[in-house]
Amino acid sequence: MNMLEYVKMILEKVSFDKNLFEKELLKGIKSLIPSEVKELRKWCYAKFGNMYQKILNRIFNRPQFT
Repeated sequence: MNMLEYVKMILEKVSFDKNLFEKELLKGIKSLIPSEVKELRKWCYAKFGNMYQKILNRIFNRPQFT
């Protein structure tokens, strides 16, 4: 299992708690290369966009991710 798949698995497991989700998303991003972060961003919006759009916008709209 590569790191991106691992981060996705963790996010699915903690998605019941918004604070835990945000913490694990930030932690996961730090362990990925830029192309993986782009892929994670697409996946997160597709999977959790309805539930956590504010968190995703706050994290992924930072200058290093735009």
